[in-house]
Amino acid sequence: MSGNFFCEGVEKASQRSLFNALGFTKEEMERPLVGIVSSYNEIVPGHMNIDKLVEAVKLGVAMGGGTPVVFPAIAVCDGIAMGHTGMKYSLVTRDLIADSTECMALAHHFDALVMIPNCDKNVPGLLMAAARINVPTIFVSGGPMLAGHVKGKKTSLSSMFEAVGAYTAGKISAEDVEEYENKTCPTCGSCSGMYTANSMNCLTEVLGMGLKGNGTIPAVYSERLKLAKTAGMQVMELYRKNIRPRDIMTEKAFYNALTADMALGCSTNSMLHLPAIANECGISIDLDMANEISAKTPNLCHLAPAGHTYMEDLNEAGGVYAVLNELNKKGLISTDCMTCTGKTVGENIRGCLNRDPEIIRPIDDPYSETGGIAVLKGNLAPDRCVVKRSAVAPEMLVHRGPARVFDSEEEAIKVIYEGGIRAGDVVVIRYEGPAGGPGMREMLSPTSAIQGAGLGSTVALITDGRFSGATRGAAIGHVSPEAVNGGTIAYVKDGDMISINIPDCSITLEVSDEELEERRKTMPIKRKENITGYLRRYAQQVSSADKGAIINK
Repeated sequence: MSGNFFCEGVEKASQRSLFNALGFTKEEMERPLVGIVSSYNEIVPGHMNIDKLVEAVKLGVAMGGGTPVVFPAIAVCDGIAMGHTGMKYSLVTRDLIADSTECMALAHHFDALVMIPNCDKNVPGLLMAAARINVPTIFVSGGPMLAGHVKGKKTSLSSMFEAVGAYTAGKISAEDVEEYENKTCPTCGSCSGMYTANSMNCLTEVLGMGLKGNGTIPAVYSERLKLAKTAGMQVMELYRKNIRPRDIMTEKAFYNALTADMALGCSTNSMLHLPAIANECGISIDLDMANEISAKTPNLCHLAPAGHTYMEDLNEAGGVYAVLNELNKKGLISTDCMTCTGKTVGENIRGCLNRDPEIIRPIDDPYSETGGIAVLKGNLAPDRCVVKRSAVAPEMLVHRGPARVFDSEEEAIKVIYEGGIRAGDVVVIRYEGPAGGPGMREMLSPTSAIQGAGLGSTVALITDGRFSGATRGAAIGHVSPEAVNGGTIAYVKDGDMISINIPDCSITLEVSDEELEERRKTMPIKRKENITGYLRRYAQQVSSADKGAIINK
């Protein structure tokens, strides 16, 4: 095995002197240098266990013949950031993570990388970095949290937020809320439903960048430590075979990811992240592709918040590979894609059986014949918007109602908590897009308040912001163009009728073109003042949501 970039030649002696300062032996310098990107911190529950995984990966790398070197990546807890200014700083970290990891990896000339992410923007940010750097790379996530147990039933973070909404609506007591508070999140790990973190960790597995179980083995299981050691050893195999991220993350791999997304019922945030990751690979994903794939892909899983099953249940049922095997029965995935195992998708999933047809529906008995996500289009969203169809009550798949318009999340949540929203309303929250927010905040608080108030089957919510993977109901996000860029959503007025038809993928503001043109002349665009620092730069550079909210080059 060849040594690392710095191990030979007088011209590299100065760099070797600095490795000596680090305490490296000659033998360590003669081995390939493997960067381990650790997302460990003490504020995100999904990351508090990553230090243990780092040690396991280091051991695996050393066993495989490499020299492991750890450096950090940041991560935000979306749950802690939810409902206040902090949420403006969640999506924006995806690009900070990609940029800083690229800088560290290329500045220090690592021969291979092991990425250890877990939560929402941390995973796609590191996948974006992996594509840019393009040295042999493998992912091993921190793993999902176990479900909580409240009043004899499994529960998760979405139930906690909805409990707050139920309390404000007078439906449960403060003691009930406290029970949820103490029992909803019982372990470390990414929150236990098919929220954004778990969606992206599962899709990492589908893309071929993570080993079997990457998305589903619970954080507290010793099996995850074994997975981490195996990943450390396997990255050395990728190094020896020179298998790189762009060899794995091909156009067909992204089609597989979109297909699995529909079957699993993933977070709508995947419709931001998959295009952004693909963009780094030189591949274009149009949101219309999502509807094309959804039209032929059955929805096989109803994990929380869509149903009452959790990541631990998906793991026991056979995990992501079992879902892929079901999809392969109808030829819906490309099985010849290379993966980080050094084998193809087809080789990986062979013999991976569905062990629980209640958790993973058989391909011939799906929850629905179409996928879990729908992309809608119409005069309210000419460049499209996104909804998690699998988490919408059947009676809300088609809805028509009067608009209740708010220019921020705070305005909306105040009125919802005060009981000011009525059955049939369409809540519109604008100026929360990538540039207008800035930062495209998640709207779990208002959607949970609507659910908690018992309005989930009668009220829709539309925003140019986005939704947590924990959101359920007729919650339609990513409206593009966004309000601050002159999108139609900026010109909606209270009382305007809005028609939503999710099966037909349409969304319509029932206002004439002439009236809209007049409103464009008389209704000024509202821009937030005193935006400073990184948010200011982000707002100036970020693309619209339909393009993945990427930073324009």
